[in-house]
Amino acid sequence: MSKFLIQVHDLMHRAGTMREFDTEIVLDADLGAGLAKVPKGGKVFLELRLESVHEGIYVSGTLKTEAVADCARCLDSLKIGIEVDIQELFAYSLQVEDDLVVSDEQIDLEQVIVDSVVLNLPFTPICSPDCLGLCSECGVKMNENPEHAHEAKIDSRWSELEKFAKESED
Repeated sequence: MSKFLIQVHDLMHRAGTMREFDTEIVLDADLGAGLAKVPKGGKVFLELRLESVHEGIYVSGTLKTEAVADCARCLDSLKIGIEVDIQELFAYSLQVEDDLVVSDEQIDLEQVIVDSVVLNLPFTPICSPDCLGLCSECGVKMNENPEHAHEAKIDSRWSELEKFAKESED
């Protein structure tokens, strides 16, 4: 049995009944890709309210998890707390192809969880708004050495004048 399945037999076709449901799910695979993701083995905490309505089972509540990421500027590792409000209707019958449905007296939260987490991962995570990043020439972390600088490069178009200046010094 999938860890994302929830039995709803007690709620089916009993409009107005409600049950609260708290659980923790350990992920079997990474959620997300790129600079930020919730890694395999990460935990997703769900605090849900399951309500029976005429059309199906209405699920509302909160999802909490923690993503790991690399700062897009300085590449330091960081952890990002994610908290998402969930509101979905699992219909008794499929009317539109994208509808979530109650199947075999169960609802499957996998797609809801994946969508909620992945869509809330930062595209370019940063460790702090004032992160200076890395030096573009040598890769030194500018946060550790904000005074770091290199000599200005001479434009190659002026190289002949530089040779002329060296010759005149000799």
